[in-house]
Amino acid sequence: MKELSKSIHRRLREPNFVTRYFRGSGIDIGGLPDPFFQYMELFPLVTEVRTWDIADGDAQFMEGEPDDFFDFVLSSHCLEHLRDPYEGIRNWFRILKPDGHLVITIPDEDLYEQSVWPPKFNLDHKHTFTIYKESSWSPVSINVIDLILSLGTFADVKVMRVEDSTYRYSLPKFDQTLTPLTESSIEMVIRKRNTYEIDTGMSRPWVESRAIQSQLNPYLNQLVTDKDALKRLAQESPPFNDMRDPTEN
Repeated sequence: MKELSKSIHRRLREPNFVTRYFRGSGIDIGGLPDPFFQYMELFPLVTEVRTWDIADGDAQFMEGEPDDFFDFVLSSHCLEHLRDPYEGIRNWFRILKPDGHLVITIPDEDLYEQSVWPPKFNLDHKHTFTIYKESSWSPVSINVIDLILSLGTFADVKVMRVEDSTYRYSLPKFDQTLTPLTESSIEMVIRKRNTYEIDTGMSRPWVESRAIQSQLNPYLNQLVTDKDALKRLAQESPPFNDMRDPTEN
């Protein structure tokens, strides 16, 4: 079962996905048969999403796609099918604009493959993934931390987590992704740093914030005034100045 649809409801509850990660023009790599564009109306800042799948070429290379082009790059359960995931993720990062976000979901090897290799549930999987282990039962295991480090200094990790909130550890081994609710995956969101950050070693410049500072000042000043008034009131009439035992007459 395609996992993207399962993650949509969860992502809608997280403001960063709605207002930061998914915005502008994007590409959904390996999106069929459950493409992201079916859910565009739920993400109002998304203007366009292309679906890239087998007919468009090898996702490991993304040939013909220009550098620094998309506002976001999304891939749900595609990286594990590539011969070289390191080359694949570097090309996905290559086509992402500075300040854009790369959003990737891949199976967690312990939750999905469940210590079985060659894979039992999807014979086309070429690699397994874990966030980090010193050693793994899988002969083709890849640490996600190493995968991200291969992107270099431009990689700014925003999310790296195992999605197992609906996983039932008490059940015998079977493909739990066949059920309507269960995710057994690793999710990562990586922002592409801009050249200002790399050149100066600083975070992004707050140009937009400075531009609207004069508009915000009246509201910020009112907050300070209200806070001072509450503080004075508490000093003049402390809320806990009567410490008598309530059972006493």
